[in-house]
Amino acid sequence: MAPRLILTGFMATGKSAVARAMARRLAWPLFDCDAAVVARARMPIAEIFRTHGEAFFRTLEREVIAALAAAAPRCPQCGEIRPAVIATGGGAIVDPVNYEALARAGVIICLTARPEVIVRRLGRSIRSRPMLTQGGKSVRERVAELLEARRAAYGRAAITIDTSNLDIDQVVETIIDRVAALTSEGCRLSA
Repeated sequence: MAPRLILTGFMATGKSAVARAMARRLAWPLFDCDAAVVARARMPIAEIFRTHGEAFFRTLEREVIAALAAAAPRCPQCGEIRPAVIATGGGAIVDPVNYEALARAGVIICLTARPEVIVRRLGRSIRSRPMLTQGGKSVRERVAELLEARRAAYGRAAITIDTSNLDIDQVVETIIDRVAALTSEGCRLSA
């Protein structure tokens, strides 16, 4: 069975960009959990947080992940589950229910980066990141705090890749190499 590759990790570690590049490289479908939450709520994530709060966002996120993990389209010819690239939000696997659903659905790959790299990559988008504007702390302090709070959850990923010094193509190739090494059946990922 070809794996479903599930990208997770903190904001600005490259999840969305890497997921798009990975899906193109492998010619696999791409599913973006945050985009699905936005579509379901009919408003941007920042507005969901502002209008309804984080608990409402997390409920929508859990529903999207449950549906995505349960949906296993099969090839009409061979019957095997079709592969896919799945990008999750940065806090998705903190929820144990989400983690279990995603772990059953495929290989969880956590993208990481050093806090100073994350802050630099965020640039002016910081204001649109609800998790960073809470608590009245500096962005760097808030990033460090959230990274620490999520460390154990991110540590459960099958593969972890630090993207601090890698470009998108290098991350994609690293994922392909690491997944190939992880799958003892000799599953080859190819476009």
